[in-house]
Amino acid sequence: MNPLDTPIEFLKGVGPARSELMRTEMGVRTFGDLLHYYPFRHIDRSKFYKISEINPEANMVQVKGKFKRIDSIGAKRAVRMVGQFVDDEGGQLEVAWFRSLTWIKQSIKTETEYVLFGKPGEYKGKIQMTHPEIELAESFNQPLKGGLEGVYSTTEKLKARRLDSRAIRKLMETLLPHVMNQINESLPGYIRKRQELLPRSKALKSIHFPSNSEELCAAQRTLKFEELFYMQMRLMNIKAKRNKEIPGQVFGAVGDHFNTFYKSHLPFQLTEAQKRVIKEIRKDTASGIQMNRLLQGDVGSGKTVVALLCALIAIDNGFQAAIMAPTEILAQQHYESIFDLLSEMHINVALLTGSSKTAYRKKLHANLENGQIHILIGTHALLEDKVKFHNLGFVVIDEQHRFGVAQRSKLWRKNKIPPHVLVMTATPIPRTLAMTVYGDLDVSVIDELPPGRKPIKTVHMRDSNRLKVFGFMREEIKKGRQVYVVYPLIEESEAFDYKDLMDGYESIVRAFPIPEYQVSIVHGKMKPEDKDFEMKRFAEAKTQIMVATTVIEVGVNVPNASVMVIESAERFGLSQLHQLRGRVGRGAEQSFCILMTGNKLSNEGRKRISTMCETNDGFRISEVDLKLRGPGDLMGTQQSGLIDFNIADLVKDTEILEKSREEATYIFDHDPELKHEQLALVKTHLTLLMKRKPNWGRIS
Repeated sequence: MNPLDTPIEFLKGVGPARSELMRTEMGVRTFGDLLHYYPFRHIDRSKFYKISEINPEANMVQVKGKFKRIDSIGAKRAVRMVGQFVDDEGGQLEVAWFRSLTWIKQSIKTETEYVLFGKPGEYKGKIQMTHPEIELAESFNQPLKGGLEGVYSTTEKLKARRLDSRAIRKLMETLLPHVMNQINESLPGYIRKRQELLPRSKALKSIHFPSNSEELCAAQRTLKFEELFYMQMRLMNIKAKRNKEIPGQVFGAVGDHFNTFYKSHLPFQLTEAQKRVIKEIRKDTASGIQMNRLLQGDVGSGKTVVALLCALIAIDNGFQAAIMAPTEILAQQHYESIFDLLSEMHINVALLTGSSKTAYRKKLHANLENGQIHILIGTHALLEDKVKFHNLGFVVIDEQHRFGVAQRSKLWRKNKIPPHVLVMTATPIPRTLAMTVYGDLDVSVIDELPPGRKPIKTVHMRDSNRLKVFGFMREEIKKGRQVYVVYPLIEESEAFDYKDLMDGYESIVRAFPIPEYQVSIVHGKMKPEDKDFEMKRFAEAKTQIMVATTVIEVGVNVPNASVMVIESAERFGLSQLHQLRGRVGRGAEQSFCILMTGNKLSNEGRKRISTMCETNDGFRISEVDLKLRGPGDLMGTQQSGLIDFNIADLVKDTEILEKSREEATYIFDHDPELKHEQLALVKTHLTLLMKRKPNWGRIS
């Protein structure tokens, strides 16, 4: 057995009890796991202070000297120990302990040279340290000591078993001699040379025990590169295997349905970006390889029409298409718009949601199975086992981040030969995330809005300007426009959020009284039929104001709505603010987004608001969002396993990510099966990595 695979309980100083805690709290099961448990920061232990130089306001200092005496002071629960510590120049420091007193009494000797490291303070005019780190000077001078010292993440449970950062560091000292000779290279020599990387064993030693900052930086760069390189290799390997192993339906022709719709029923001209994306999808679906493509485009950029045109190509080739949306509102909206667009053509479009009645379902199931239904639009209901297609060839998943991977796989399995998959999102994804989390997908971008659309004007208003905002709303309503007023609802059960919504609704009803004004209200506690009734009233312009929670973030398409007022805007994330803003600006008239906040804003809140006011570019907004929130928060828990790095950081390490992707792309372009002897290391390491996690990448 490779020493790196040795269970962690067999490391001196661990044992069964500690090992169980290390498994649960640190994810450390083996010697190799501990070796890759990197410090999250380093502190400089190379400098020694003279006691006479110490400023009691300083952060952390290190001194060398001897204890002249150690006394026990106080009685019972108030007992403490105080030591007089003296350096070579006679400077005196008082050291105080309030716990671990028995250990101090037995272990710390007078007239023995120690190194103390801790936070200085002042007590009764004397420099004092409380509970400093203490180490024998002769131990400190050993090869792995001194210089920069790693600080390791720990928890209260670990600390209770005396596994603080210092103890983890001591375990690392014990571990390294056992494993250093067993650390194999994972990158070919030519890549290490070209990218100026350290040998792997040197990098791993230096990340834990660097002798200086230059060595630490080199170790960090090497390990980050390795991590990002193999993530790219995994994704490219998944994609290559999928292309090789999974055949795709061949859409060989663009036939009558597509051409008739394009020439006679398309209500507007396609943008160049839409045409480009259709060509990309057309090429994929004719290749004989199953398509897995991500389509990004801002709200209102015309993704649905692109999806419909590609569904018509599927129908021209004898296949059915399915469109899955995350909510009934959005599914209904897709159904109505597609039904209207195809109303003069002989194409059967059906809708299936959780609220579809039993009798309707029975008829739908039969018509779907015998091929009479050409396009099925729906929610999670499409995933049910009862839903069987005659010949499913094309699947569109809208707002795909709202569906779990396992859910998407159910739709993917509804045909013997898997259908082509197009996943769409109106949440622009930063390039670094697109290269990583979605690195196994082909990416298409609609980066222009339809002609005639005016950029939405966004302004920031304080609560004190509310009357001014109400006046502006009245002016827009006089012009025949409609207004959204959105309140944050982070959890449906949060009483104070609900109270905010109801208080806001009441104040708006007072400011906009009936019969002159009609106000709708929609929130998560309403019955679906009541919610639909209110949304329908607003869509039909029977109400001028829609007061809502974020249920309207995805869904209602009301071209006549020209004003979006977002209350407590500082409580929303950037991507959510951008999504909400996209609910207006659907018509030809000028639209507005008003971000209402309190007078006090955090730095992060101020940055979000100013970003929204400065730009309508979803991709620029997504980059700022990534920097503010980090990749884990941005993608949610469904994707967290793909971006759970030990050391790399997608926000800070974009340059290393680019370099690692260049190297991985070159390999897959020239030797996808890794046959060259130079790539033997890569093949071995990649094989090990591919065994560790389920291959969800095959399912978009």
